Amino acid sequence: MSNELEAFLEYISVTKALSSKSVEAYKSDLVSIENSLKKPIINLDSTKVLQILSTYENKRTLNRKLSSVNAFFDFCYRHHFNEELTKLRLAKIPKLLPKFLSFQEIQKALNLIDRTSWIGLRDYALILFLYATGTRISECLELSQSDIEGEWLKVRHAKGEKERVVPIAKVAVEAINAYLSAFKYENDFIWANYKGDKLSRISAYKITQKYLGVSPHVLRHSYATSLITGGADLRVVQELLGHASLLTTQIYTHIQRQDLKETVEVCHPMAKENI
Repeated sequence: MSNELEAFLEYISVTKALSSKSVEAYKSDLVSIENSLKKPIINLDSTKVLQILSTYENKRTLNRKLSSVNAFFDFCYRHHFNEELTKLRLAKIPKLLPKFLSFQEIQKALNLIDRTSWIGLRDYALILFLYATGTRISECLELSQSDIEGEWLKVRHAKGEKERVVPIAKVAVEAINAYLSAFKYENDFIWANYKGDKLSRISAYKITQKYLGVSPHVLRHSYATSLITGGADLRVVQELLGHASLLTTQIYTHIQRQDLKETVEVCHPMAKENI
């Protein structure tokens, strides 16, 4: 690893205070490029970098790596390792609406869960919790019982290590309490597998896939969609989701516009009658 790259990783870790996962992602992207040509990335021109990255057909993966390179080049320019600022253009990705489920679809799935065992109570509570709070599955699985106070949830293990507090629907709190009452924990964490150990991401995925046919993240999209179509302010949704930028939250405005369009088509007389 080149000295400049080591300095960059130290900068984003210490000065920028990025999470360990983010630092590791930057490191993986940039080291792989250096290793490909066995040359410090700072000595590569943009053409060489693009040649290396052109092997990635997935545009989202490509853009993540391009963003890593741009962040590194920006650091080198600002700290006078390079005299000129190099900036690589990101690939264009068509905007896709996030997949989401309606409340009725989620409710139908919940009604199919057998709650006579603590496993069933856990599955029911987990799905209800994810839809009621919009937490990322990584945040959800790190929760301790002490993180829930009444009908409020403290998300301490948030992306970017930024804590936030979100309200929880009473029905979700009651479902968690029923689940906890059926299975006594020796540890403080909430979500457990059948052995009593902390539930893994793979196990959580299997639970939502079993009952809903989707990943846990779709429940986060469903939460946000329900709020937006219900009339919630975009900045409030941003805070509840823990998005660092409002731009990330704005994807849900497409859903809001579609909902408004359908409302007009159903309710407005000019949408039904010819003049």
